[in-house]
Amino acid sequence: MIKFTKMHGLGNDYVYIDCINQHIEDESSLARFVSNRNFGIGSDGLILICKSEVADFKMRMFNSDGSEAEMCGNGIRCVGKFVYDKGLTNKTKITIETLAGIKNLILNVEGNEVKTVRVDMGEPILNPDEIPVIYTKTPVKDLVIKADDREFKFTCVSMGNPHAITIVDNVKEFDVHKYGKIVEVDKAFPKKTNVEFVEIIDNKNIKMRVWERGAGETLACGTGACATAVSCHLNGLTDREVNIELLGGMLNIKWDKNDNHIYMTGPAVTVFDGELYK
Repeated sequence: MIKFTKMHGLGNDYVYIDCINQHIEDESSLARFVSNRNFGIGSDGLILICKSEVADFKMRMFNSDGSEAEMCGNGIRCVGKFVYDKGLTNKTKITIETLAGIKNLILNVEGNEVKTVRVDMGEPILNPDEIPVIYTKTPVKDLVIKADDREFKFTCVSMGNPHAITIVDNVKEFDVHKYGKIVEVDKAFPKKTNVEFVEIIDNKNIKMRVWERGAGETLACGTGACATAVSCHLNGLTDREVNIELLGGMLNIKWDKNDNHIYMTGPAVTVFDGELYK
């Protein structure tokens, strides 16, 4: 029997398991099982909260296809809520180890529960070799990719995981599924990529939909929102702080000019607790 918690950040939902007090085997298969929305619990993936030798906690994230990913912005906010609400810590400033490095979180607590979380996502990665993307200039602002009947110009940014961002006229009506699945696996991206389709409202507000690597379209992507904020500012389209409207709700993203770090603030919500017999 495995105790789990279903949580979401702006509808980007994961199954969370305390691996400090429980033992898990074959994480990849478990991720595929729990993510199935017909025969499992139903989620965008699986997140494990583990002991860390270098931070307060360690986060491991698996996509719905069983692949392990570096980071998830919406997911890490929920990790912060999980460890506080479950009594694993009483601190409101915590550090989380991820495959994309150690992240610093500030937990905003109301009535003994975490409501929102501010995450220091670190500095954006703009070097094409580190993103990775096959391109010769830094930053990557003019990568042209043909997908079916259209050509897109992408700006590429890594927040510990790769993102390709392009501007569209009407993101609500845009066929994210048709083009996202093609761009994800384009030969320009050695490790595949997450794909963000963005509509500019004004210099402080944008709308975004995301095709996530290994998961398909999701309601929100925190690292994608951070990469999008960087991309839009690099291209002179927005200020350094923007509100990003995703299908699941709103995130505030600030690219601080003093330390070059990206700060993401948004909600974290517990859906239900359960027990898994498998």
